[in-house]
Amino acid sequence: MNKEELIKIIRQKLSEKIQNFEKLISETRASSNDTKSSMGDKYETGREMLQQEINNLQVQLNEILKQKDFLKTVLPKPSDKVEKGAIVKTEKGLFFISVSLGEITFENQKIICISQESPLAKVMNGKQKDDVFSLNNMNQRIVDIL
Repeated sequence: MNKEELIKIIRQKLSEKIQNFEKLISETRASSNDTKSSMGDKYETGREMLQQEINNLQVQLNEILKQKDFLKTVLPKPSDKVEKGAIVKTEKGLFFISVSLGEITFENQKIICISQESPLAKVMNGKQKDDVFSLNNMNQRIVDIL
C-alpha cells in the first residue's frame, strides 16, 4: 500500500474542506452585511446569530488547518508497531493513524483515518502484529501493520 499516495489523497480532502469552509464563511459574511439595513434593532439579533455562525465556522476551519499542518509530520515510512503514520489492519478493518477524517476508499479498500488522540489509537499505540487489544469490551487482534 502506497502511503505517499494515501497521504496525498488525505491532504487533497483536507484542502477541499478548507475551501468549503472559506466559501461558507465568505457567504455568511455577505449575508451579515445584507442585514445592515435601516430596519432597526429587530435585525440586530439576526446579525448576532450570523456572527456566531461565522465564529463557529472559523473554529472548524482552524481545526482542519491544524490537521493539515499535522499531516506534514506523518512520514510515509513502514512501521513495525502502532504509531503515528502506521496503517493498522485488524480483524475489524484498516486504520490509518494520522488525522481524524473518517472513512476513505483507497486502492479499493476502506481505510478509517483516525487521530492519535482517538480512544482506538491510544489503546493500540505501541502494539505489534498479532497483539490483541480491547476497546469497549471487544477484543481485536492486529493482523498486520504497514
